Amino acid sequence: MTATQHDVPTRNLALSRLEPSIRKQSSSPTRSLRCILVGCVVAASVIVTTKADTTPTPAPAARINTALQPIPGGGETWKTRHEAINARAKQGKVDLIYIGDSIVRSWMWDGTPVWEHYYAKRNGMIAGMTGDRTEQVLWRLQNGNIDGISPKLAIVMIGQNNGPFNTGEEICAGVTAIVQLLRQRLPNTKILVLAIFPRGEKPTPERAVLAKANEIASKLADHKHVFYMDVNHLFLRPDGTIPSTLMPDHEHPNKEGHRVWAAAIEPKVAELMGDTPTHEMPPSK
Repeated sequence: MTATQHDVPTRNLALSRLEPSIRKQSSSPTRSLRCILVGCVVAASVIVTTKADTTPTPAPAARINTALQPIPGGGETWKTRHEAINARAKQGKVDLIYIGDSIVRSWMWDGTPVWEHYYAKRNGMIAGMTGDRTEQVLWRLQNGNIDGISPKLAIVMIGQNNGPFNTGEEICAGVTAIVQLLRQRLPNTKILVLAIFPRGEKPTPERAVLAKANEIASKLADHKHVFYMDVNHLFLRPDGTIPSTLMPDHEHPNKEGHRVWAAAIEPKVAELMGDTPTHEMPPSK
C-alpha cells in the first residue's frame, strides 16, 4: 500500500469530522442577519428615546392668585344675604360700614348688644357674609354693597377663610385690592384695616399664614386715608391659645369678645369719624 493510499481513510475521517462544522457555518449568515436587524431596532429605539429625553419640558403654568379674582359666593342663602346688604345700602344714611366675613356678620348675632352700644348711633351698616374670602368681598363691592353711600369710615377685616387656600402674600394682595377699590369708589371715606383674627384653639400653620398677611397689610397704612390696627393679642393667652371665654369656637367672638374688640378700637374709630369716643361698655356678667 502506497503512502497516498494509506492517507485516504485518514482524510475521509477528517472530512467526516468537519462536516457538522461546515453545516453549522453554512447557517451563520442567517443568524448574522438577524443580529443585525435586532441591533438596528435597538439602536433606533435608543435614538428615539434620546430625542424624547432632549425635548424641553413645558414650563408649569403660572399660579393664579384666587384671592384677587372677584367671584360671588354660592347658594341661595349667600344670594339672599347679598341682596339684603344691597337693600340696606339703598336706604342710605350710612356713616360707618363694617366689611368682612362671618366674624363681621357676628355683630348681628352675639355682638348685637355691643353693636347697639357703639355703632347704632353712628348709622352703622354690617356688610359681613359667612364663608366669604377676599374674592367674594371684591365681587360684592363691585355689585351693589357700597352703591350710593359715602360713609365716614369703613372698617375692614377679611382674609381668614383664605387661609387654607392662599399664601400670606396672596391674601394681602386681596386685602390690598379691596382697599384700593374702596378708595376709588368711596374717595371721602377713611379706611381702618383690622388684622385678621387668628382661629383654632392652638397655633397652627394656617395661623402663620394669616400672621404673614397681617404683617404685610400693616404697610397699607398711609395715616391719611388708610389706617391699620392689630388687636389680636387681646384674644390670645401667653401660650398662643385662644380662650373660649372670648371665642367659644376659637374663631368667632361671643358677646364679651365683641365688647373687648369694640372697646379696643373705639378711640381710633372716634378719631376717624370725628366724634366723641363712646364710654366703655361694662363687661358681661
